[in-house]
Amino acid sequence: MTQTSTPAPATRRARRESAGAGVRPRPSAGGVLSEILLWVAALAGLICIVLVVLALTAHITLIMFRTGSMSPTIPAGSVAIVQQIPAGDVHVGDVVTVDRPGQLPVTHRVRVVALGDTAAQRLITLRGDANAQDDPAPYPVSTVRIVRFAIPGIAPLIVAFGNPFVLGGLTLGATALVVWAFWPRERRQATTSAATEGDPDS
Repeated sequence: MTQTSTPAPATRRARRESAGAGVRPRPSAGGVLSEILLWVAALAGLICIVLVVLALTAHITLIMFRTGSMSPTIPAGSVAIVQQIPAGDVHVGDVVTVDRPGQLPVTHRVRVVALGDTAAQRLITLRGDANAQDDPAPYPVSTVRIVRFAIPGIAPLIVAFGNPFVLGGLTLGATALVVWAFWPRERRQATTSAATEGDPDS
């Protein structure tokens, strides 16, 4: 009479583990999306850190163009990267931002640079590229913010980020993203392990 031996539970478990060792699970669409969103959030955080460092060390900040006085070079809705420099470094043709007491700053192109009352001061005449005439009077300045480059069309997005409701929504969204990306994955792994240990064939 022929007898058939039944593999021990440990042997069956080893076979299953060996068979699945070379099979790499295919990532789900949700997992891929969570990874992409996490990378986007990390990149946004890195950009914010870089901007803060540049503002503190190189006097580089952002300005928004609400009007079209510099069109078509810099249309309304653009955001420009500006850097504070001494007035003595300003040249005709530069686009600079000048602070005005009691008024909003103005960002126009330099038309004339003249000496001021002190060695550090300059009298600069400005005109917007879209304007037919120079600004009413020269600006006495010791420092200005020169435009390094501009990005059209993103000013409304930056304004929206300043809305407390938008910021609150982004905070909640980031929290949900972290929970979705990490907590469910660990839970699935724990559930899979518990199911394997409770398998009657193991």
